[in-house]
Parts: sequence; C-alpha cells; structure tokens
Amino acid sequence: MIEVDTDPPARVDGRAARAERTRAAIVEAHLALIDAGDLRPTGERIAERAGVSLRTLWTNFKDMETLFAATGRRIGERQAAIWRPVAPGLPLATRIAEFTGQRARMLEVLAPSARASALREPFSPQLRRNREAAIARVRQEIEAVFGAELAHAGPGRGQLLDASTVACTWAAWSMMRDAMGLDVEAARAAMARTLTALLTTGAR
Repeated sequence: MIEVDTDPPARVDGRAARAERTRAAIVEAHLALIDAGDLRPTGERIAERAGVSLRTLWTNFKDMETLFAATGRRIGERQAAIWRPVAPGLPLATRIAEFTGQRARMLEVLAPSARASALREPFSPQLRRNREAAIARVRQEIEAVFGAELAHAGPGRGQLLDASTVACTWAAWSMMRDAMGLDVEAARAAMARTLTALLTTGAR
C-alpha cells in the first residue's frame, strides 16, 4: 500500500486561505477608513486599521493601484448584494420608479468611495478604469430595462442611451446630493423626472 502524505497540500491550502483573509481585511480596512471620512488613507493607516504590518500590506498589494482594483471589486460586490432585476415588461412609470429607487440605493453605497476616488482619479489609471466599468454596468442595465423605449428612438437611440446614462451615474448624483444639497428621495425624484422626460420624448 502506498501512503499518500496529505500534509503539504493542506498546509498550502491553509496558507492560501490565510492570505485571502489578510487581503480581504486590508480591503475592508481601506473602505472603512473612507466610509469614516478619511478620503485619502495612507498605507500606514490602512495597515493599522487592518491589524497588519505595513510590510504585510505591500506584500499582498504591490502598490496602491492593485489595492484600488481590489477595493473596486469589493464595492461592486456590495452593490450586487442589493441589486434586483427590474422586469422590462412592466409599465414605463413602474420601471422608472423601481430603477431609480435601486440606483439611489446603489449610488449611496458608492458615495464615500466615489468622493475619495475623485481626489486621486487624475493620477490613477486604475481608478479611471473602475469608473469606466461602473458606467458600462449602468449603461447595460438601462439597455436591459428600457430596451423598448431605446428601440423606438430609431436613429436617436445612441444619443438617448447616452443621455439616460448621464442621468443615472455618479456625476449627476453627486451634483444633486453634494452641490445642490438634495436628500436621497429628492435626488431620486429628480433622476426619475429626467428619465421620464428622456424616455417619453425620445421615440420617433
């Protein structure tokens, strides 16, 4: 009988699991600092919050760009946890109400990180990629939920999609929440009014 030593794989699996927990703790610490208002947390503060050494932080993330990528994925997971599909067969008014209510919730989840990203995005290719990915997801959802209205726009479909996307992304939300001081419901209502105007006048 040949004996098989299972200890080395187990040790490898254990190390991998510990490394994954450490990476997750660092990402959560990064987000916790941002959520608490520290919009430009340093590596030292992130490591302290995560309960790891600075060396451990940079062993797991070679630079801030890789940390930004992991943090962006975690924010996406947070948003995915509250996302629910909006049935495209519902009446337009119902779809707009459900869609904008959901967008409001997701944008509020994004808000602290979006404000932090705005400070560093001009110098960070990864943060720009994170933003581009977020816009692409919104665009795809608009196409899924409001496909009939976009189709009715004929040659103006692309322009209608662009305008609808602008109305539902962080830049517009930040304008309403931060610059204009609207509360969540008022901002959601303004988004809904904009979408209603666009989608009901965009048909040929």
